[in-house]
Amino acid sequence: MDDNERVLASLKEDLERAKTMKVKAETRLEQLQKQRDELIKELAELGIEPEQLDDEIKRLQNEIDMLIKQARELLPPDLLKH
Repeated sequence: MDDNERVLASLKEDLERAKTMKVKAETRLEQLQKQRDELIKELAELGIEPEQLDDEIKRLQNEIDMLIKQARELLPPDLLKH
């Protein structure tokens, strides 16, 4: 096998690898798009728009903090560690 044949064989292998990588990337993209669509659907069922998600997370965190504070206030002081 001369140099040109080796170069062509190497290029053919590289092309096949690139095709395989492309198919894998396309498959992964489809999976991620389906996952995104499912998450958007779940958010819609909860009445939350994707653009509101950060605000909703902050609101829920504040609510959790407030409920924890209320729970601590209801406990006798001698049961609290701090």
